[in-house]
Amino acid sequence: MSRPEWDHLLPRLHALADRLEAWLPPAPMPADLSRAPVWRWRSIGQGRGMLEPVAHYRATALADLLGLERQRAALERNIRQFIAGRPANNVLLWGARGTGKSSLIKALPGAYADRGLRLIEIGKAQLDELPDLLALLHGRTERCLLYCDDLSFSHDEPGYQHLKAVLEGSVSAPPDNVLIVATSNRRHLMPESMADNRDTRVLDGEIHPGEAVEEKISLSERFGLWLSFHPFDQTQYLAIVRHWLARFGVPDPESEAVTRAALQWALERGSRSGRVAWQFAKDWLGREDAGFRAD
Repeated sequence: MSRPEWDHLLPRLHALADRLEAWLPPAPMPADLSRAPVWRWRSIGQGRGMLEPVAHYRATALADLLGLERQRAALERNIRQFIAGRPANNVLLWGARGTGKSSLIKALPGAYADRGLRLIEIGKAQLDELPDLLALLHGRTERCLLYCDDLSFSHDEPGYQHLKAVLEGSVSAPPDNVLIVATSNRRHLMPESMADNRDTRVLDGEIHPGEAVEEKISLSERFGLWLSFHPFDQTQYLAIVRHWLARFGVPDPESEAVTRAALQWALERGSRSGRVAWQFAKDWLGREDAGFRAD
């Protein structure tokens, strides 16, 4: 190409580049994490995203999460190590629905935000944007928990590999000021089928799982701390009901009428959990305030 032809083409190339740039999402900008204790990663298109503060953050206080003393103690110990700059593990909270997994995580900023802890929620569908988010957090003084709620994967979902790489499978290590916490109803985050067990072999008296089982376990094993959650028994369930009713200022939360109604409420829902206890307490308070509660 001759010089005159090049000089004629160059302005057109610049104009084309300007038009294409207008269609592209802006590069993620650093956020001032001191503005809020809780943030959300919001997708803006083309696999890019940005951090936005959660303006109306509300969470249960750690002291109100009854029946979770074992899980709370282990999680807080790990968080305190993390905040202090000492080694700490990524955390998987798994177990029955409504048993306080998410509530325990969301309660952490209320107790540790003044020590630099920040909670950043990212959805499963956004896990392919993790590299952008980690780049924004690299070198920050805040200690950031990346929180993914109700996490589970099918066999062919791409987010599985993105999360696996960030946890331990990539040559690029995640920033030291970032910890990943996830909740799931599945222990290994992926569906398990009877067919998986057909590949299990026994060699010299030792059980060797098949490749399908190994693949499913490999992701959950990258979380160094596992915390299991199980349905409450009747005594624990009623204790939580009475705790919330007392917090609401309801007189005589241990009355026979309360106990009978709370057990019937749990029976209708087929579950005795912290969530069900909280929902019953709100309903009881609402009916009492309205003046049409039936004993």
